Amino acid sequence: MNKTNNKTTENGEATQATLILSDGSRFCGTSFGYEKPVAGEVVFNTAMNGYPESLTDPSYAGQLMTLTYPLIGNYGVPPFTIEKNGLPHFMESEKIHAEAIIVCDYSKEYSHWNAVESLASWLKREQVPGITGIDTRALTKKLREQGVMMGRIVFGDPDKAEQVEIPDYSTINYVDCVSCKEVIRYNEGKDKKKVVLVDCGVKDNIIRCLLKRDVEVIRVPWDYDYNVLEFDGLFISNGPGDPNNCSDAVKNLRKAMSNEKLPIFGICMGNQLLAVAGGAKVYKLKYGHRSHNQPVRQVGTERCFITSQNHGFAVDNNTLNNDWEPLFINMNDGSNEGIRHKHNPWFSAQFHPEAASGPTDTEFLFDKFINLFKA
Repeated sequence: MNKTNNKTTENGEATQATLILSDGSRFCGTSFGYEKPVAGEVVFNTAMNGYPESLTDPSYAGQLMTLTYPLIGNYGVPPFTIEKNGLPHFMESEKIHAEAIIVCDYSKEYSHWNAVESLASWLKREQVPGITGIDTRALTKKLREQGVMMGRIVFGDPDKAEQVEIPDYSTINYVDCVSCKEVIRYNEGKDKKKVVLVDCGVKDNIIRCLLKRDVEVIRVPWDYDYNVLEFDGLFISNGPGDPNNCSDAVKNLRKAMSNEKLPIFGICMGNQLLAVAGGAKVYKLKYGHRSHNQPVRQVGTERCFITSQNHGFAVDNNTLNNDWEPLFINMNDGSNEGIRHKHNPWFSAQFHPEAASGPTDTEFLFDKFINLFKA
């Protein structure tokens, strides 16, 4: 077993850390990560594993991530090694994107064949706060009843601690914060089919799933006008924040949709942007879907899939025009989980078919997309 080296106060006790919600509620615990005051949208994730993947998911930008599974950290953190294609082996991006992590019981000892450091060590190295000792069940219950809330984390005496301003989450374009800044090409080849991937905060496993199907991936910034390029398929990625802040992405997508034969596939934020480009509207969910066990049903069938999800907005099915229809429906709350065009090769999923970490029941959607132009 390996042990963490948590920072302690002079009397040997761990530093007090307090989560303060926008309604004034306080949840007290102790620090096991980097100690700096932070603020953001407080959300909860009910997955039982996958904290390295979740922390590095760009869709968590601007959020304080609460994990409902009580014991966190017992299998440590894998190495940050890079594949030949430039992507990390075990992470979903180049760094931690969540503002902080909130857990009930942090395991100071870890044991796993692939672990090289503790969660605490990783958080400190990347300067991300972590709080343990929080009653995450009570916190989750509050968020379920009142909806996601803004909050801040402070260290030491909460009445005397340094405060940080709470941002207006809805006004910040987090997609612009996490998207790549230049065009990046993977698996280049003269005779390969080409997929333009609009990076709204893409998880690296999406890129891996496309490369596994032997296509060239042209990754472009979220507001890049890719219509000047030659390509065979268009992919719109996941990403953080409010899709209504991404008008440039919608404008470029509508331009691409003038080619009715162009295959288009969107995931998560990509589902919402495709819907908006098609004339529909999106709305903010009360507390979002963040887990590895969300059941969805394919519309028109009795087929149900268990999916991995991470989103706070949803498409309003009632605003889809006559050319569009729901493709998947969430079995828990009836919300939209994907759309498809009735005539053109355009479809999307609100969940994550690439699911790292999580179930891979729906990875066949990548094959469906690739087969639209590669057959």
